[in-house]
Parts: sequence; structure tokens; C-alpha cells
Amino acid sequence: MSAGGSASTPGAAPPLARFGIWPWLALALLIFIADQWTKTLILGHYRLGDYTPITGFFNIVRAHNTGAAFSFLAGASGWQRWFFTAIGVGAAIFIVWMLRTHPGQRLFCFALACILGGALGNVIDRLMHGYVVDFLDFHWAGRHFPAFNLADSAITLGAICLILDELRRMRKRA
Repeated sequence: MSAGGSASTPGAAPPLARFGIWPWLALALLIFIADQWTKTLILGHYRLGDYTPITGFFNIVRAHNTGAAFSFLAGASGWQRWFFTAIGVGAAIFIVWMLRTHPGQRLFCFALACILGGALGNVIDRLMHGYVVDFLDFHWAGRHFPAFNLADSAITLGAICLILDELRRMRKRA
């Protein structure tokens, strides 16, 4: 039996495995749609730099990121747009392949679906705008965490779940 799945009878496929990759692709699509919808709202209602304070530590803001996480390479001459787009497309292809080979590993596939939905959301931004639209701004004592979006949140959640899945797998081996 594969990690993350559970079967009611010995030798039976885990419940989600019988549906193949479709539940995971549906989750990735929901993440992608939510990400693009929220970014469309921000683009339609905010100008670059506009913000709305929500709490003493959180704002909604319109920010553009031409780089990667934490604005890595944002100051480069423009080549990074295509570089990060290629990485996103490559990651998406690899993730779909991984989903096809491990459809019954629930936590693993959940993590991959989150990363896939988020990666595609940011790839579309890069292709359409040349930058990623960020709008979640957390701050404390005058210091701001780099703004991010739902795609970034899904990618982060997916990465955390991949780590948890591996820790679970290591514990089962021990």
C-alpha cells in the first residue's frame, strides 16, 4: 500500500487512487481560479502602491514582483520573466507526471496539487503582465514581510505538506 493512502481491504487501491489524477487536478484548478480571481480584483480596484489597512499588522496592497520569492532577481534586466516562466512550466509538467505515478498518496498529492495550482497562477501572471501580482501585506513594528498572493500561499502550504509527508514516511520506515 502506498504512503498516505488507506485501503479497506488488503490489496485494494486507496480510495482516491481509483479516480487517478483528476481530484488532484481539480484541486489545482480551484487554487488557480481563486488566485486569478483575487488578482483580477486587485488589478481592477487598486493602482500600483495603493493599499487598504485591514488590521494593525495586515494590509491589502497592490504590488508587482518581477522576480521570484522575496523579489529574488526582481532588479534583473527582464530575462528573469522567461526564466521563471520556464521553471514554472517545467515544474507543472513534472508535478503532473508525479501525480500520475502516485495518485493514492493523499498528502503527497495534496501538496503537489497546491504547488501546481500556485505555480500556474504565477506563470500566467508572468505571461500576461510581465510580473506577479501580490496583495497580501503583513507588517509589524514598521517592518513589512514581502507582499505575496494566494498562489504563493498555496505553494508554501504544498511545500510544508511535502515535508510532513516525508517525515511521516521516514517514521513508518523506522
